Amino acid sequence: MVLKERIKAILTPRNVVAWLGVVLGVVVMSAGFVLFTNPYKIIPGGVYGLGRVLHHIFPAIPTGTFGFMFDIPLMITGFLIFGSSFGAKTIFAALLTPVVMNNMTSWIGENPADGVSLLSTMFNFSDNLLMAAIFGGLLIGAGTGIIIRSGATSGGTDIVSMILSKYLRVKFSSAMFGVESCIVLVGMIVFADYTLPLYSLIAIFVSAKALDFVLDGASYEKLLFVISDHRDEIKHFILHEMGRGGTWIHSSGMYTDKEREMVFLVVSRKEIAQVKHKIHTIDKDAFVVVVDAYETYGDGFKQFDPETEKNTNNA
Repeated sequence: MVLKERIKAILTPRNVVAWLGVVLGVVVMSAGFVLFTNPYKIIPGGVYGLGRVLHHIFPAIPTGTFGFMFDIPLMITGFLIFGSSFGAKTIFAALLTPVVMNNMTSWIGENPADGVSLLSTMFNFSDNLLMAAIFGGLLIGAGTGIIIRSGATSGGTDIVSMILSKYLRVKFSSAMFGVESCIVLVGMIVFADYTLPLYSLIAIFVSAKALDFVLDGASYEKLLFVISDHRDEIKHFILHEMGRGGTWIHSSGMYTDKEREMVFLVVSRKEIAQVKHKIHTIDKDAFVVVVDAYETYGDGFKQFDPETEKNTNNA
């Protein structure tokens, strides 16, 4: 009976859609690599971009396999440092991506000059690398966004950037740009092609914009107001599972005059799906408002620019 109830809980429409979303995201992201970036040595960052560089050195090992080899130790590190924020869907995405990517490569091909593969005869962008960079970045960003919206993460260099952000106290976006730039630089050296960074940076830029679009909004942070009777459970989730802080605001209902504590919380766009799902799990009757926070300053977010403050004071 207990097993039956657990299976029933897992096979809810919400969970099934989320798992299918992870599969769809992996397929879309893999298509971006296989069709548009890998064949033309465009390196859009990430462990699979680095995998493409190593595949050039060791052609017997597929790009997806190299990516998987990097993902596993990074996932373990992520579990040790960030704990439960890395769930089953993230592991599933990490395991599925190299399988999809390697099989897609075997079916479509990877050499646009062979004259026989589907890649060569139907998807050949050898004479238009700009389009390859744009469409590759679009699919990679969209696929990553679908994975994140489904409750997983793309893993890989995201984990490295999160670690750098945590221990070096730099912004996540700055850490990510530094990591991706290092991978592009390695690709430029290995391929000995000094036009490569231009196309790679275009792919990274388009990927970031597509990711923002899929995640519903270009703002980096989201502002939540949460009213719930389960005060302690929500507090524990924010402080201990997310590792963030929040603010209690004293409030009262206009109709009932019932006094309650309202949570004021700012999270990143990558955390919003996890937060909404957890709050719904804790209290299905919770009242939640989510709005865009276009600029957030303070501990854990942007820091005030001293030059801006100085100029303002002198005005």
